[in-house]
Amino acid sequence: MDQKKMDQKLLTSSDTTDDPSSLSKMDRKNKKKQKLNKSQEIIVESPTLAEIEVPKAIDERKAMKKQNDVALFLAGKVISAVAKNSNLVFSPASINAVLTMAAATSGYDDQSLSLDPSSKDLLVDFFKADFSQAEQVRMEVNEWASNHTNGLINNLLPPGSVTSLTKWIYGNALYFKGAWEHEFRKAVMRDRDFHLVSGTSVSVPFMSSYKDQYIKAYDGFKVLRLPYRQGHDGTNRKFSMYLYLPDKIDGFNNLLERMTSTNGFLDNHIPSYKVEVGKFRIPKFKIEFGFEASKVFDDLELEVLLYQKASIEIDEKCTKAFTFNAYVGSYLGAAPKPKKIDFVADHPFFFLIREDKTETVLFAGQIFNPSKSS
Repeated sequence: MDQKKMDQKLLTSSDTTDDPSSLSKMDRKNKKKQKLNKSQEIIVESPTLAEIEVPKAIDERKAMKKQNDVALFLAGKVISAVAKNSNLVFSPASINAVLTMAAATSGYDDQSLSLDPSSKDLLVDFFKADFSQAEQVRMEVNEWASNHTNGLINNLLPPGSVTSLTKWIYGNALYFKGAWEHEFRKAVMRDRDFHLVSGTSVSVPFMSSYKDQYIKAYDGFKVLRLPYRQGHDGTNRKFSMYLYLPDKIDGFNNLLERMTSTNGFLDNHIPSYKVEVGKFRIPKFKIEFGFEASKVFDDLELEVLLYQKASIEIDEKCTKAFTFNAYVGSYLGAAPKPKKIDFVADHPFFFLIREDKTETVLFAGQIFNPSKSS
């Protein structure tokens, strides 16, 4: 059996009487700490997610719309619990996949966590192991995570997270590396001030461009879409990074509240055509973030321990960690030339990476200080 197939095998102990589906709800709650569920996500590898199926029906389209709202719901939960006013990157797709599986095995039923057909293959890779050798298993899982992410994710499972009572481990690695459709010129990169919520600032490298960009201004914020170069894997996937920038330096929390409380926010705030830019600057950054996700979603009473570690890096060439082409018709007669739009991301902003064909949000996060790696 090759490594890929092995990675996709269900991890379970030989004692089938401990199958969580055969336990009463009280028994499952008592065994909550005996189970370890881990999702590991990571960075960016180019448009090669062939596993995600292209939706073919209206009901699947509706499901994808719903998934975008779920992605923002998860982001709001994670930020409020473990990352308020700090850098963050995580994978909503992988968290949602594991929570959905955990709900299924625990008897918990909540359709807000259900996976749309386009995300089913993001579910998990599994391990088969002898948990009497708990520390060895932990090290093997961490090695698996490192190998599947080109060394970007290390020490996913902390010491003590795997014990002889552990029954199974869910692990899923999501690696994405995408080259910008239009690279930024290194020659025009400059160190500039990034303003912090504390009222101080830090000097960091900013990328700039004079090319037209996908930008749209809304009430109180702007959205930038940076497309990635399309891959050559025959899947016709299209990936983009989106930056959501509040107009005010201290406007991030209000913007996040609006994003997480408005149904259809992502779908209704997508720049569909390029505009001429005035000042255009976005910072380089590299961050890594790990947390015990099961604590964040403890109110769901899902009987699982869930760990996630994610990392992302963007520079002038690519991101390591769709667009639906909108046709803009021309009216007869002279149309007014759009005004130049400034987009200067020199204060806290929200970002996400999305596969625009399936509308799957692979990564999401926030930048409060690009000079820090966490």
